[in-house]
Amino acid sequence: QVQLVESGGGSVQPGGSLRLACVVSGDTFSDYAMGWFRQAPGKEREYIAVISWLVNSTYYRDSVKGRFTISSDNAKNTLHLQMNNLKPEDTAVYYCAARRDTYVVVTSRTLYAYWGQGTQVTVSS
Repeated sequence: QVQLVESGGGSVQPGGSLRLACVVSGDTFSDYAMGWFRQAPGKEREYIAVISWLVNSTYYRDSVKGRFTISSDNAKNTLHLQMNNLKPEDTAVYYCAARRDTYVVVTSRTLYAYWGQGTQVTVSS
């Protein structure tokens, strides 16, 4: 019954910024570990960042560390991804995903049961 809806994608120049949002409905937001993934044409969907309440930690893939920040607004059941200093290689469809939170943090897309529809991010001159 959990539903995820992403928004905030768009087209920006290299060095620009975007802030993505994922609104969660249908269940208790804090019961789920949340993640951001992306998929570029011809490539597999890859992990970007994960946040876990039970472990009280966030995790990022190396290529976005220092540029992207995952955060939550629990009062609004919303997950955010702040993306700064965007690069052309960041161009992809970005997805929000959720799984029942546990004490084991995972980044594999196959272990996330709930997904949003995706939002397009394009970085070009």
